[in-house]
Amino acid sequence: MTDTDPPAEAAAPAAASVPAPAPAPAPHLPTGYRSRPATAADARAVHHLVAACERDLLGRAETGPEAVAAELVRPGPDLAADTLLVHGPAGELAARARVTGGRRSTVDVHPGHRGRGLGAALLDWAETRARRSGSERLSRTVPDSDGAAATLLRSRGYVPFVTEWQLEITLPTEPPVPAPPEGIEVRPFRPGDERAAYELTEDAFAGWQKRRKPYEEWAQLAVDRPTFVLSASWVAYAGDRMAGAVLALDAPASGEGYIDRVAVRADHRNRGIARVLLQESFRAFYRRGQRTCTLWTHSGTGALSLYERVGMTVRHSSTTYGKILTAAG
Repeated sequence: MTDTDPPAEAAAPAAASVPAPAPAPAPHLPTGYRSRPATAADARAVHHLVAACERDLLGRAETGPEAVAAELVRPGPDLAADTLLVHGPAGELAARARVTGGRRSTVDVHPGHRGRGLGAALLDWAETRARRSGSERLSRTVPDSDGAAATLLRSRGYVPFVTEWQLEITLPTEPPVPAPPEGIEVRPFRPGDERAAYELTEDAFAGWQKRRKPYEEWAQLAVDRPTFVLSASWVAYAGDRMAGAVLALDAPASGEGYIDRVAVRADHRNRGIARVLLQESFRAFYRRGQRTCTLWTHSGTGALSLYERVGMTVRHSSTTYGKILTAAG
């Protein structure tokens, strides 16, 4: 699935370097507000902003500080061009925007600064940034509880195309774990499994991911995160090949366990492997004293029924909206 650069022609002269697309211009903001790109040093302030938005829209803060920090230090994004912070008249962080891969946008506006046009200004900025990076389409996911954002997106020509669900399971007692299918060995994740888990999960998600992440970027978002829980991450092997994996994180902001990735190799699906791995992870979290586990899935994966069969229920839903970008703007 990785792309390969074409070979250079032997007689071709050295090519001049192609300059990166210019960053989008600063958006027009209300009087007293100013903007600048984010840096890694802004992680704490951005986390406070995200947590305030989550408490307002979801009833609780669910994104931990390490997740925000990982966004700002992982390989790939150009912070100077792909991020924007908006500070209010008193210097407080009022909003932020991010464009990922040129195709996905994120906008958060602090509850105390809504209704002033910041969301619309940052939407304009995100579209301009996406165009300048060569993208023909831009998407954004918003909680279904955020009616104002949904109304804004629809008014700008965005249409819904994917539903996402956050699922949860409560663990009042230690959950039972079924026996694995014949020929499958199930065991906890251990050092040395990282590369196999990377290949497995990126292969499994290839049908709906827009690009295959390089290993270093994947690891920084998964197994190298400080909240990665080795004991609650489980793998399945068929002979000497990894056939399935569940990668788990601690969620210190909520005190819950979090299932970050669930993947089964295509030739071993529909055998009950994912169910066994999930139950092992739930049991590990129970033994750590965590009585709730959550995960996110979306309609493109077709996995909702699997999670419902293991006893998970929907806590929140979100919708992803998309728009074809015109050359104008």
